[in-house]
Amino acid sequence: MKPVPADAAALRVAAPPRASAMADYLALTKPRLNFLVVATSAAGYYLGSTGGIDLTAMTEAVAGTTLVAAGAAALNQLYERDTDALMRRTRLRPLPAGRLAPADARIFGVALSVAGLVLLAARANWLSAALALATLVTYLAIYTPMKRRTPLSTIIGAVPGALPALIGWTASHGGIDLSGAALFAIVFCWQLPHFMAIAWLYREEYGKAGFPMLPVIDPEGRRVGKQAVYWAFLMVLASVVPTWTGLAGNAYLAIALVFGVALFVLAVRFASARNEATARALFYGSITYLPLLWVAMIANKR
Repeated sequence: MKPVPADAAALRVAAPPRASAMADYLALTKPRLNFLVVATSAAGYYLGSTGGIDLTAMTEAVAGTTLVAAGAAALNQLYERDTDALMRRTRLRPLPAGRLAPADARIFGVALSVAGLVLLAARANWLSAALALATLVTYLAIYTPMKRRTPLSTIIGAVPGALPALIGWTASHGGIDLSGAALFAIVFCWQLPHFMAIAWLYREEYGKAGFPMLPVIDPEGRRVGKQAVYWAFLMVLASVVPTWTGLAGNAYLAIALVFGVALFVLAVRFASARNEATARALFYGSITYLPLLWVAMIANKR
């Protein structure tokens, strides 16, 4: 077991008791983040289907993807338990607060990940399982250690964040084409303005924990703002591809452009005046944008 910083030990004493171990295991899976995984993988599956929807097969594909993502989240928290103890928004998680043992979290995370991979391989296809394995490896072996070394980790982290949409797509479609790649690109680009807003809001905590996030090494935030605008612009371009490929109709295109331009404007406002208000507006705008885009694409699927 890694030594626990003195600050972390003090926080453990202050941590309030939780209702049950089950609640702590659930917290390890980052359920709010995994709700996005469920939504994107389900949307990808539906959009990739060429005939009627097999609800059982769809449920199995989404469940497999979610299990892998939940396992990755648990193993990520295991790896970052010491730095989590140094940040106010993460210090009461089960591992830094001492409510779960690292060995138990490791077993739990590995079991979830293996179960998800087996389910996808057995009930979806090998391509979906391979993409899920790529999600796991990219998130844990590349992104997680890179967070302590370089702000480029944010871009790398967007890869496993976008793969659930492609996993769902391949589970129903059987392969990757330009439409499936467009779904990946939309989610990939969307994450960067979203991440920039979060990183700006919590830049002091990231700095205290030793994470060289872009707002930490660029305290004035000019590069942060430029990145938010750049990726928001690319997201708008990616969002028109489903209409170009014939996946979605013109109604979707109109909605995508309206929502995309609105999010781009929020990114420009953040870049122009980097403060808590503009960062929160970009954050809330981003979490509103993606589900609305999925709904529009599903409703206007060709």
